Amino acid sequence: MSQLHHSAKQGFSSAAELYQQVRPHYPQEIVPWLQQQLNIAENSHVVDLGSGTGKFLPYLIPTQAKITAVEPVTEMLQQLQQKYSAIESIQASSDQLPFEDASIDAIICAQSFHWFANAETRNELHRVLKPSGHLALIWNQRDIKVNWVNALAEEIAAYEADTPRYHSGAWKQVFADQQQFELKDLTTFPLLHQGSVEQVVSKRLLSTSFIAALPQIEQQRLKAKFEQIVFDFTGLTTQDQIDFPYTTFAYHFQKIANE
Repeated sequence: MSQLHHSAKQGFSSAAELYQQVRPHYPQEIVPWLQQQLNIAENSHVVDLGSGTGKFLPYLIPTQAKITAVEPVTEMLQQLQQKYSAIESIQASSDQLPFEDASIDAIICAQSFHWFANAETRNELHRVLKPSGHLALIWNQRDIKVNWVNALAEEIAAYEADTPRYHSGAWKQVFADQQQFELKDLTTFPLLHQGSVEQVVSKRLLSTSFIAALPQIEQQRLKAKFEQIVFDFTGLTTQDQIDFPYTTFAYHFQKIANE
């Protein structure tokens, strides 16, 4: 995060409010997953790393754990603080966390780890986690098996360039040839983002980092294009209700205690 990618820095700074409004939530099943797989409970200290506008916080709050949200982008952090004023929040980099050694029970990276998937961050997560502490990497991914969803994905792919993305798989390289974390489990959940075509399709896609970084005139052209794609495949117009299908991927890593 200390060397934040320009797409994240520019796109998320300018579109923080839109991000909060149009990004999908997470499946409710993620709460018992956190409690059972990561052993998160009332006496746990959990860090929501790359918390953004706090979209994942409603799934941590029911665990009754102590939560610290960490976010580097000022505008995103401001959105989080407005909505979740009772949650402790810190502006910090993933490779310079303000926590003592072996003090954190679990770290959650929801829709964020691909931005800071590097050895410096991995070392820092290993440092602050307790022995056998837990690391959860969670992403909502559009279900491109659905024809209109795939057509939208192909439309935005041309703008992706070198922007870090979950689907590239590049983030996995940080866990190769290392003795700090072990992958324990991968769980997937189906998710539907329900709302108008404008809300859950076109505006949602405009909140994508590298799209949000484009000039406004280009964003508006793309918004019309996204809505036209949906109409061509489904016959639905901007204010019609639609179910946008996602799959939620939840990776559970555990710290390998080297002591």
